[in-house]
Amino acid sequence: MKSSLSNTTEINWDSPIESLSSSKKPSPTLEKLSEAGVKIISDLLWILPLRIHKSPPQSPFREAQLDEFFRGSGKVIHVEIRPAFGRRGKGNILLYNGFVVLKDNLSSESMSLRWFNLYPNQKKQIESLEQINFLGQVQEFKAQKQVINPQILTTEEIAPYIIEYPTVNKLPGSTFKKAIEMIPPALWGRVPQLLPKLGYDKKLTLGEAFRIIHGRIAPEEFTPKLKDQAEERLIYEEFLIDQLRIQTRRKYIKKKLAPIFKSNDLLIKNLTSTLPFILTDDQEKVLQEILKDFTLGHPMMRMVQGDVGCGKTVVAYLASRVVTQLGHQVALMCPTEALAQQHFESFKEMAPEISIELLLGSTKAKEKKALLSKLKNGDINIVIGTHALFQDSVVFKNLGLAIIDEQHKFGVEQRLKLVAKGEGTHSLIMTATPIPRTLSLAQYGDLDISSIKTMPSGRKGIKTRITEKQNYDKYVEFVKSRLMQKEQAYFVFPAIDESETMDLQNVKESLKKYQATFRAFKVEMLHGQMKPEEKAQVVQDFRDQKIHILVSTSVIEVGINIPNATIMSIYNPERFGLSSLHQLRGRVGRGSKAGFCFLVLDKDLPPASYQRLEVIEKNLDGFVIAEEDLKFRGEGDLFGVDQSGSLTTKKLANFLTHTAILEQVVSDVEKLKETEPDLLSPIFEKLAKDQKILDTI
Repeated sequence: MKSSLSNTTEINWDSPIESLSSSKKPSPTLEKLSEAGVKIISDLLWILPLRIHKSPPQSPFREAQLDEFFRGSGKVIHVEIRPAFGRRGKGNILLYNGFVVLKDNLSSESMSLRWFNLYPNQKKQIESLEQINFLGQVQEFKAQKQVINPQILTTEEIAPYIIEYPTVNKLPGSTFKKAIEMIPPALWGRVPQLLPKLGYDKKLTLGEAFRIIHGRIAPEEFTPKLKDQAEERLIYEEFLIDQLRIQTRRKYIKKKLAPIFKSNDLLIKNLTSTLPFILTDDQEKVLQEILKDFTLGHPMMRMVQGDVGCGKTVVAYLASRVVTQLGHQVALMCPTEALAQQHFESFKEMAPEISIELLLGSTKAKEKKALLSKLKNGDINIVIGTHALFQDSVVFKNLGLAIIDEQHKFGVEQRLKLVAKGEGTHSLIMTATPIPRTLSLAQYGDLDISSIKTMPSGRKGIKTRITEKQNYDKYVEFVKSRLMQKEQAYFVFPAIDESETMDLQNVKESLKKYQATFRAFKVEMLHGQMKPEEKAQVVQDFRDQKIHILVSTSVIEVGINIPNATIMSIYNPERFGLSSLHQLRGRVGRGSKAGFCFLVLDKDLPPASYQRLEVIEKNLDGFVIAEEDLKFRGEGDLFGVDQSGSLTTKKLANFLTHTAILEQVVSDVEKLKETEPDLLSPIFEKLAKDQKILDTI
């Protein structure tokens, strides 16, 4: 469907997608695109082809090269079409598989063509042909060249390019190809550009890059090198868009008013003097960074990164005391009740003179009602809890600081909901392993990052080993030797019960196995399906050394601090993310005794899976592990709520492999901010209207 001049003179790239239709009747293609999220014409620009090749000239069969596109013509000498048993098309129509042998019109050679899942009308077309002009990719079957599902050409003229578009939002690439062909030629010469004065435009402008990528230039001009340059320009643009969004968000945050908490040396000295230890240099440095943020008048957005046991919680406690001393409240949100309980006990021990309360999902209704009333009236200084904290019923009198511990356990929306319970609330995020999304934001300069790398004195550290079948017996003997020295062990499994679909070791079966293996020791289990009081009793018995081996799921990943536990054995470790493995390992080596972590394999792993485990075996640094995790999983959506890393908003850009281009973008934007701020101001104002950009922090 082509656009006519009468309806294209007024349209531009911001026009609704429906305006591409030259007919008064609705276009099914454009309606499908609109439903799939393609709202304006420029949205089509970023549906980038999976592949683009120049259409080949018609050639003799002998010139066909494997894996390359080939265009040929021949006389039909054999046809064989049979039902594709078990395959049905739309409307339950029977489909067919076709096999045709052609004799070359340009030589004496022959070639076979194969089609799969033909509809009846396609079957009829093939059966009616005596000559076939075709285009397709050459493959090999039983040492013979053939073409699978070739395109039958009904005319000698074909498109100058073979372009394959991806499936997006369940719409096939053919739909996007059809829509892109409907874009008026004149519009391709007016592709909008965010910033006109960019270094990369000396090579290619944004419009030129899109024309190359979508095959809108003469075939004789198209070269692989030019395509690479076009991709570089689009990578630059993707980084530029992110950088401008980040700058917009930072400007927005700095415009918001936040309570100012000015401390003094005497206050900090009094608070630290009550601690049973001296702060490390890193802890002192991070605390000063937080205290400075408190005086700037806009909301703090700081992430404190440090391995398990490095002392992040103490820094958070001191920051909390500054806030409460100056009349505001603090909320500390934890991913598990066990961790919340642990923090509650620690805070109460360090500050018995102030009001600190615990709010959990399991808190009884009567207690919860009284607690919420005290919180609303300002009678509670610090509340520590789980997801229960961001419920609508939780109202603060004057929330000044929201602390999120192990932030990768929460969604973006959940964190925002807690922060929104105060006016200009300061945010302090703590993590032992930054997730890819957060690491991406950090790399782009969107978060203020503090790191605590120095461990408190007296720690012996942790040794990690991958344990395979051939050294399993030695591993068992080692565990027995440590248990004989009155130490304890965690055995962690990915499942509670046996699974019919997955070959995984599980808690219940393993409990029996290891009770038999370690007969001289007490072995008990812990998992999420147990009642809260049962779990609490098991943890307490383990703490009291009545249990020697705790067979558990990853429920112990955070919140259990038992210094006498020195062994962490993780079974089927390939089923856990790097972040989880690092967190689990952090449960041991917390006291004066050395910790040991074993990644226990029960089968050979593919090279990529084994390589992931080697990252944990060789590294203790949380940032290094996060960077490796990023390589395996992707960076996530920087301006949305998806954190998994499995989906990225970018089409080409990857800051791990395109670091030089990213650095060029950052340099260009900083230079423009200094030399031509008026050029950026309208862009910041436009982006600031997008609430998604402003809220996703």
